[in-house]
Amino acid sequence: MPRSVNHVASRERRKKILKLTRGYFGCRRNVWTVAKNTWEKGLTYAYRDRKDKKHNFRALWIQRINAAARQDGLNYSQLMGLIHKAGIEMNRKVLADLALNNPEAFKAVVAKVKNA
Repeated sequence: MPRSVNHVASRERRKKILKLTRGYFGCRRNVWTVAKNTWEKGLTYAYRDRKDKKHNFRALWIQRINAAARQDGLNYSQLMGLIHKAGIEMNRKVLADLALNNPEAFKAVVAKVKNA
C-alpha cells in the first residue's frame, strides 16, 4: 500500500512562509528552501535588533543630555555625577525628553544640582 502524505497541510505550511517572504529579492521570495532559510535568518536578526534598539536609544539619550548640559557649563559625566550625589532619581529617558522638549525644566534641574 502506498504511503499516505498530507499534501494539503504541507502546501499550506509552505504557502504561509512564502506569503511572509513577499517583497524579498529574487529567489528569496519564491524558492521554498531559500525563502525558508531567509525567513528564519530574519527572525534571528529581529531578536538581536530588539535588544540592540535599547542600546541605541540609551546612546541617543546620552547625546541629548550631553548637548543640553554643555549649554549650562557642564558635561554629561559631571551632570550625572551631581544628579546622583543630589539624590535626584530621574532616568536618562526623562532627562533627554526634558532637554529636548522643555529646556526650562532641564535648566531648573541643572540649577538645583549645581546648588546642592
